[in-house]
Amino acid sequence: MAVQLSVAVRNARLDAIETSIGTSAILRIRSGAPPATCATADSGTVLATLNLPTDWMAAASSGSKTLSGTWQDLSADAAGTAGHFRIYDSGGTVCGIQGTITATGGGGDMTLDNVSIASGQQVSVTTFTLTDANS
Repeated sequence: MAVQLSVAVRNARLDAIETSIGTSAILRIRSGAPPATCATADSGTVLATLNLPTDWMAAASSGSKTLSGTWQDLSADAAGTAGHFRIYDSGGTVCGIQGTITATGGGGDMTLDNVSIASGQQVSVTTFTLTDANS
């Protein structure tokens, strides 16, 4: 039998992610594939930088956690196709989460309104959900 965790434990693990990264987290949307791990050096070009809301994730419920507030960059940094993201601490140096990006309905870990980004355009995250395993 596989290890199973209660919903309360799964929710606590998810809420600990936001606590660990901290308030004033920074999201960078980048071109290309994500690096092997969060500890691996950045890859790709930074296309957009978003300063996330102070409470950037909703409280975990039923073993999942979704974005909270508006995740938006009013003026993209560079042109390119979004391929992955990294969420950093407030200093922008420690990666806490990374994953793939697709357009809405594309199956990525995070979805955008448009993955083909032009320099200076507005970029909006449409969905981002963390789900804990071991149910």
